Amino acid sequence: RGNRVQGERGDHSAVAPRRPSRRLGLTTETFTWVEYTQLHSSPVVATHEGVGQIKPAPFDYHAPTTVDDAVGLLAELGDDAKVLAGGQSLIPMLALRLARFDHLVDIGRIPELRTIDHSGGAVTIGAMVRQYEIEASDTIATSIPLLHAATPLIGHFQIRSRGTVGGSIAHADPAAEYPAVALALDADLDIVGPGGRRTVPASEFFHGMWVTAVDDGEVLACVRFPEWGVGSGFAVEEVARRHGDFAIAGAACGVQVTGGNIIRAAIALFGMDQVPRRATEAEKALIGTAAADADFTAAGHLAIEGLQPSDDLHASGALRLRIGAAVVRRALTAAASHATEDSR
Repeated sequence: RGNRVQGERGDHSAVAPRRPSRRLGLTTETFTWVEYTQLHSSPVVATHEGVGQIKPAPFDYHAPTTVDDAVGLLAELGDDAKVLAGGQSLIPMLALRLARFDHLVDIGRIPELRTIDHSGGAVTIGAMVRQYEIEASDTIATSIPLLHAATPLIGHFQIRSRGTVGGSIAHADPAAEYPAVALALDADLDIVGPGGRRTVPASEFFHGMWVTAVDDGEVLACVRFPEWGVGSGFAVEEVARRHGDFAIAGAACGVQVTGGNIIRAAIALFGMDQVPRRATEAEKALIGTAAADADFTAAGHLAIEGLQPSDDLHASGALRLRIGAAVVRRALTAAASHATEDSR
């Protein structure tokens, strides 16, 4: 296909030299996977001489430098193309042959997707902002503390050095932290496609496991997190087999206290269903109660009502429900403590 030359069965290292990509007037080049791994110092063994082999099925690599170019490429390449953000979920899936695409469109070289803007009572984070940047940002720590608190729970520092905010949210793993944070904070997500830019609230963004409101040919451009203001406290609690693993169950919670009473609450559960879930009934039950006397244990049990998590190798559905109630209680307790301290 194109500039690929297929070697013997299982040998995808025989390739033709790269060629300039003149489509859409791009100033980038189209690379084979072999060249991509060499450029990024990948540990995958692969050479032009066919000495080594690579794990994924062969694909062409594209690196546009503007959002419009990325959208144009996706429109041209159609279903054979996939957006590459941080690659911390996609690349392992390709390596295990759980997914296959003829083209990867890397949006990591688009400057407008790598910004953090704090204005108008919200923080807008570009899709390609790395997770380690969130962890190190004073702006995020003070303005969006729930996002900041969730970040150290994501994998290990090597993962966070490559993983991105937009990539994690667009991948929509039901056990991931960032989708739950976006849902708890009522974030808005800007999506760019052939028809222009549109905004989707987090409550309408997640459609199922690995399925979101981002349609074919579209790119998630940024995520806008509103600030909660004075008297707010936040916490993330989860249970995982090991630190850095995906959570068996977790909760991202926020509480706002004025005059000693809870005036706002947010509870988002992850690892409990095919998508992160808001516990709206539990939130309503907390509004108007004294923060010092609130029954967070009851709120935890109310939060898991109606959920039917499935069994898997890591935990049964029944265990997930028990963990879910417990992490909601712990997160609300911590969040209320932070909110009470902040409101003094």
